[in-house]
Amino acid sequence: MNTSINQPLRLITLWIAWLLAMLFHVDLGLMPLFHGQSPEIHSHVHEGALPLLFGAMLGYFLLPLIAIVLIVYSATTAGPAMRWRPWRRIHFWFSVVYSITNFPHLIADVLVPDARLDQIVLMVALTVFGLLINVEAWRWWRQTP
Repeated sequence: MNTSINQPLRLITLWIAWLLAMLFHVDLGLMPLFHGQSPEIHSHVHEGALPLLFGAMLGYFLLPLIAIVLIVYSATTAGPAMRWRPWRRIHFWFSVVYSITNFPHLIADVLVPDARLDQIVLMVALTVFGLLINVEAWRWWRQTP
């Protein structure tokens, strides 16, 4: 019986689950459009700052994809595993930053006056997936090569 745990596989799976939950969160947020309602949230962001906001969201989606690719490369490299150890550390702290960003978003979704249950459930899922990513990233970072 093999008792070793494949942290990279767990991390890849968790990041994909996180990304899918994030996409569902955005998608369900736009669903009112298909029923003749407005999904608009009154924002205090100046229109000139929107390109920066869109760029930040693009980065927020792309960075986990890049992390997945780097996890795959680090787990399947033919060379010494030690050279990927710095990436394991960076990945752990990267995952912590993402978890930290989930908490205010979850709280904001709960506090919105017309909060939708589906959005709150997805934010809870994102937060849980993020915490699981943190645990597995910590274990992977601390695992001896």
